[in-house]
Amino acid sequence: MASSPCGNSNFDSGLEIKTRSVEQTLIPLVSQITTLINHKDKPKKSERTQAAIHRVGQAVSVAVGRFVTVGEAIATENQELKDEMGQACFEARRAGDAIAQLTDVGSALPAQSDGLVTVFSDRTAMVKAARLLLSSVTKVLVLADRIVIKQIIASRNKVLVTLDHLERVSTFQEFVQIFSQFGNEMVEFAHLTGDRQNDLKDEKKKARMAAARAVLEKCTMMLLTASKTCLRHPDCESARINKDAVFHRMRCALEQVIEIVTEARSCGENKILPVSIYNGIKDFKSSVECLRENLNSLSPQSMGSQLEALVERTEDFTDSAYTSHEQRQAILGLCQLARQDTQQLVQSWAEAQSVHAKEAPEDMEVAILKTCQSVSDLRRELHKVAVIRASDLLKVHGEQLPLRALKAAGAEGNLDAVAEYSRTLTEQKEQLVENCRLLCHVSGTEPLEITCIHAEETFHVIGPQIISAAQTLALHPSSKIAKENLEVFCEAWDSQLCDMALLLREINDVFEGRRGDKRSYLSLPRPGKHSANLKTAKAVKLDAEEQTSLAKLGLELRLLSSDVDTEVEKWEEQEHDIVRQSQSLASMAYNMYLFTRGEGLLKTTLDLFHQAEVLSEEGLQLCSSLRTFSTQLVDEEKSVVMTEMEKMVALCQQLQMGAKTPVQGKTATFQKVDSSIQTTRGILTVVLSLLPPCNKLTRKYKSERSSLGSPQNWREKQDASTPVKEEGALNNKNSNFGAKSLEQHMAGLNLLESK
Repeated sequence: MASSPCGNSNFDSGLEIKTRSVEQTLIPLVSQITTLINHKDKPKKSERTQAAIHRVGQAVSVAVGRFVTVGEAIATENQELKDEMGQACFEARRAGDAIAQLTDVGSALPAQSDGLVTVFSDRTAMVKAARLLLSSVTKVLVLADRIVIKQIIASRNKVLVTLDHLERVSTFQEFVQIFSQFGNEMVEFAHLTGDRQNDLKDEKKKARMAAARAVLEKCTMMLLTASKTCLRHPDCESARINKDAVFHRMRCALEQVIEIVTEARSCGENKILPVSIYNGIKDFKSSVECLRENLNSLSPQSMGSQLEALVERTEDFTDSAYTSHEQRQAILGLCQLARQDTQQLVQSWAEAQSVHAKEAPEDMEVAILKTCQSVSDLRRELHKVAVIRASDLLKVHGEQLPLRALKAAGAEGNLDAVAEYSRTLTEQKEQLVENCRLLCHVSGTEPLEITCIHAEETFHVIGPQIISAAQTLALHPSSKIAKENLEVFCEAWDSQLCDMALLLREINDVFEGRRGDKRSYLSLPRPGKHSANLKTAKAVKLDAEEQTSLAKLGLELRLLSSDVDTEVEKWEEQEHDIVRQSQSLASMAYNMYLFTRGEGLLKTTLDLFHQAEVLSEEGLQLCSSLRTFSTQLVDEEKSVVMTEMEKMVALCQQLQMGAKTPVQGKTATFQKVDSSIQTTRGILTVVLSLLPPCNKLTRKYKSERSSLGSPQNWREKQDASTPVKEEGALNNKNSNFGAKSLEQHMAGLNLLESK
C-alpha cells in the first residue's frame, strides 16, 4: 500500500484508471493512507505523533464523507448507475469510518513508563480498511467518469440529429435556423471532447481524438458553404458530390470520437497503426541485443525472418516513383549491408552455441554491434529521404499554383482548364499522400504515426473536394457562394500543409532526441493581480464558426512559437535572460494557439485576455533585457537591436491596452480576440528576427573576452544591471492548476446535477 496507485492502475475493484483527473484525485488520498500504514510498523509513539496521526485519520474520514455525499447525489440523478454508485459510496463511507475509529485517540492505551503510547496495534484492520477505501473511492470516480462519457454520447447524438436535418433542408431560411442550432451543439461537443482529450492518459487515444476533432473543426465551415452552394444550385451534380463528402466525413469523425471514449472496437482501429519501419528496427535491435544475456532468446530463422520483414517494408521507399536513383541505391545498399552483418552474427552465434558458451564471446559482441549499427544507418537514411522529400513538397505547394489556377479557371467558367488543373492537383495530392505514408514509417512515436495517418487521409479527401467545388464554380461562374465554397476548401488544403510542416518539425525533434511535445505553460494570473479591470467582463467561449475563422491565424502562431523554440535551442547560454523570456513568450503564444482550437488551459475569452496581458508584461521584460544587452554593443550593432526592440515595445503596449479595454457584445469580443492574437503574432515575429543576431553577438563578445582575458565578466555585468523580475503569477503553478482534492474533484462532477 505504500506505493502510488498510479503505477498500477488496477485496484482490488479491478477498475482501470484511464484519465488523469481520476489519477490525480487519488494521489493525496494514497499519500495520507500510506502515512497511516507506515506508522503501523511503530506501535510506540509520542503523544505528538499520535495526535498527528489522529488528525490525518479524521481528515480522511471527513473528506470521504463529503466525497460520498456528492457521489450519492450523482447516483440519484443517474438511475442507471444508482445501484453500483450506492454500493461504492456505502463501502467508501464504511472504510472512512473504520479508519477514523482506528486512529481515534480515545482508543489508545495508557502511556507507558517511557512516556510513549502504544496505539494502532491492529495493523491488519488498517490495511483492510485502506484497501476497501481505495477500491471504493476509485469505483466511485470511475462510475462518475461514465457520466462524462454519457454526456459526450448525448451531445454527439444531438449533433447527429441536427446533421440529418441539415442534410434534408430545402430552403435557405430553414437552413440558417437549423445551422445556428447545429453551431451551438458543435461548440458544446467541442468543449466536452476537448476536456476529455486533455484528460486521457493514453497518448494514442489522445492523438486519435485530436485527429477526429480537427476533422470536425475544419468540416464545420465546409459544411456551411457546401450546403449553401447545394441549395443555390440544387440541380448541380458536382455541388451535391461536394456536400455529400463533407457530411460523410463529419459522421465518420463523430463515430471515431465515440469509439475512443467508449473504447469500442471497430474495423478501423485495427488498421490505424500499420507496422512502421521505425518500430520494426527498434524490435529487431532489441532482439539482437537480447542475445548478449541469453544465447537462446530466439532462433536464427526468427532473426532472419524479422530482418526480411523489415527490408520488405522499405519497398514503400524504393518502389516510389518519386524516390531518386541515388536515394534508392543508398537504401538498397544499406539493406544489403544489414543482411551481411546479420549473417555474420548468425555464424558467430552458431559457433558460440557449438561450444556451449554461456555468454556472447568477443567476436559475437562485435557482430551484434555491427548489425545494430547497420540497421540504425538504414533508419537514418530512410528518415533523410522522407524528410527531404516532405520539405521539397512543402516548398512547391506553398506557392499554391494549382489552387490559384483552379480558382481562376472556375471563375472564368472554363471547364477544360479546370479539368487540366484538376489533374495537376491530383498528382500533387498523390505525392503528399505517399509522403505522409513514408513519414509514418520514420515518425518515431505512435501519436506521431497517428498524426501522419490523419494527414494522409485529409489530403486524400480534400483533393477531390476542391476539384468538385471548382467544377461547380466553372458551371456557375457568377455564383458568389460557389466561389466562397471553393475558397473554403482551398484554405483547408493550405491549413493541412501548415499542419504537415509542424508534423515534420516534431518528427525531426524525436529523431534528434528532443521531445516532440510542447510543454504546458501555466501562466494564468492569480485572481486580483491582473484582472481588476475585468471583474465585470463576461467569460465566453468561441463558437465553431469563430474557431474556424481563427484557425489559420492560430496555426501561424504555432509555427512562430515553434520557430522561436528552435532558435533559442541554438544559444549556448540557456539561462540567458533573453532565452528564458523568449521561451516564455513562445509558450504563452502556444497556449493562445490551443485556445483557437478549443483546447488547452485557456477556456474562455477572459482567460485569453488575461494571458495576453501577462504576455505583454513578459514582452516588456524582454525589451528591458535587450536594452541592457545593447549597452555592450557598438553603434551599428546597437542600432539593429534597438530598432527591433522599439517595434516590440509598441506591440506589447498595444496588446496590453487592448487586453485591458472592456468590450460588449459577441462581435466586439471576437474582434478583440482576433486583435490580441494578431498582435501576439507580431511580437513573436520581432522576437524571431532578434534571436539570431543577438546569439551571434553574444558568441562574438564571449570569444573576444576569452581571447583578451578581460578581468571583467561581461555576463555578470549584464546580470547586475538587469532589473529583478517578479515571477509572481507566471511561475505560480499550484495556485490554479494543482492536483485536485477529493472534494474539489467531486464538486466539479457535481455540476452534472444541473445539466
